[in-house]
Amino acid sequence: MRLRNKPWAKEKILQHPQQVIPEPEKYAGKWRELFQNENPIHLEIGTGKGKFITEMGKKFPEINFIGIEAYDSVIVTALDRLLESGLENVKLIRMNARMLTEIFGAGEVERIYLNFSDPWPKRRHEKRRLTHKNFLQMYERILVPNGEIHLKTDNQQFFEYSLVSFSQYGFVLKEVSLDLHQSEFQKENIMTEYEEKFSQKGNKIFRCAVYLPEKA
Repeated sequence: MRLRNKPWAKEKILQHPQQVIPEPEKYAGKWRELFQNENPIHLEIGTGKGKFITEMGKKFPEINFIGIEAYDSVIVTALDRLLESGLENVKLIRMNARMLTEIFGAGEVERIYLNFSDPWPKRRHEKRRLTHKNFLQMYERILVPNGEIHLKTDNQQFFEYSLVSFSQYGFVLKEVSLDLHQSEFQKENIMTEYEEKFSQKGNKIFRCAVYLPEKA
């Protein structure tokens, strides 16, 4: 995906520290203090333009949502959505996913969403995939016991790779759909921007939910 440069994006982000959290490492292990409640924390990695996380925030006010995104020119659109919504249970962080264990404490997150992550199809880029074992190790650290990962993608090869990677790491498959929009899970599904785009083209959407059992 080629990003359109928005030179004004950084300044706008800095103007809204209540929505896009500056110096998020200060809140590692203390995110509930920022939200001022004890509600569960759900994390979307690669929040894009923010459609999914803002709609989830509206639907589930009893959950604290955090969306992370690596690019100013993308997260600024998510910021606009969040400002328009007026939601207080959604926060954004401009960061790279490799920093997860610096930003979140052990067992602080109840669920992680991976929506239409870059599949990085070339073998030499395998370690960049968000379902590579190196990322799974970070997820294990920040997830609560029995915490879940929910994944959606239109890329069958990435989906198959992810199922194998989850299984080899020790995650247990809870739900799976090879055609989400024709499944029982569609009723509760909230679409992302990419999901709308791909489904309009006739692409099948693959989905799974996995969890990591508590160790004896």
